[in-house]
Amino acid sequence: MYIATLLTNPENPSLSRETVESLRNAWGGGDAIWLAVGEAAEFALGEKPSNLWDVWESLQSIGVDLVVQPREGRVKKMLLADMDSTMIQQECIDELADEAGVGPRVADITARAMNGELDFDGALRERVGLLKGLEASVIDRVLETRITFMPGGRALLATMKDAGAFAALVSGGFTAFTSKVASELGFDENRANTLIVKDGVLTGEVGTPILGRQAKVDALEQITARLGISEADVMAVGDGANDLGMLGRAGSGVALHAKPSVAAECDIRINRGDLTALLYIQGYSKDEFKGV
Repeated sequence: MYIATLLTNPENPSLSRETVESLRNAWGGGDAIWLAVGEAAEFALGEKPSNLWDVWESLQSIGVDLVVQPREGRVKKMLLADMDSTMIQQECIDELADEAGVGPRVADITARAMNGELDFDGALRERVGLLKGLEASVIDRVLETRITFMPGGRALLATMKDAGAFAALVSGGFTAFTSKVASELGFDENRANTLIVKDGVLTGEVGTPILGRQAKVDALEQITARLGISEADVMAVGDGANDLGMLGRAGSGVALHAKPSVAAECDIRINRGDLTALLYIQGYSKDEFKGV
């Protein structure tokens, strides 16, 4: 048994009853259940449709995301999340680089690295090197004035944790940012890279070993083993090439507003919705959301 979920941007809830019923009828699905009027609905299916991605593409043109997944096991016991451009709306290193006067150069490297065009470790070292001499106090200013949370994040964390799930933030960014974001949103654990500071300024170096793609897979393995749960019990979410390892291994790997090359390798692609989409695809209705 499968579940088809249709959802859209909560800031502009434009999912019509006609759209949901038309697809339900075409696929011979069960009764439609509205998780939030105008925002998200689901219905049961006996099998995965052969024209799924053609339909997905047509729905994208009207601002609607479509996810089809097995019903069994879709409610997860753990959230494993990327930070930059996933739990927050920015890339932290790009914001630091802007303060250091090398914003465009670093942003270009970031974009290429996240799209899988560059080796992550080398690209990180190159970008951090360009921050050499930046006062460490700038980090607090960036956190205060430039960093904003991705919509739906508080509800996602509060709702899953209320249901007993564990939440881990695993980033190729920096602990100076993950510690703050994890604390604000309620993550149980956070892992990231360390910027080396000496005499109050950044040295242009990053601590080793560098937390990249494999380290995110390692986190998945280590935390699930510690909790006594399986990888199938995990929902992972990210947007960059360095997230693909964990997205491919988790029971539900969600490409959220991801780079095209990343989304193409994932069965769950959220382009229109926000982080509450990760609740809807588990079957939570809006009136069950916590922290809102």
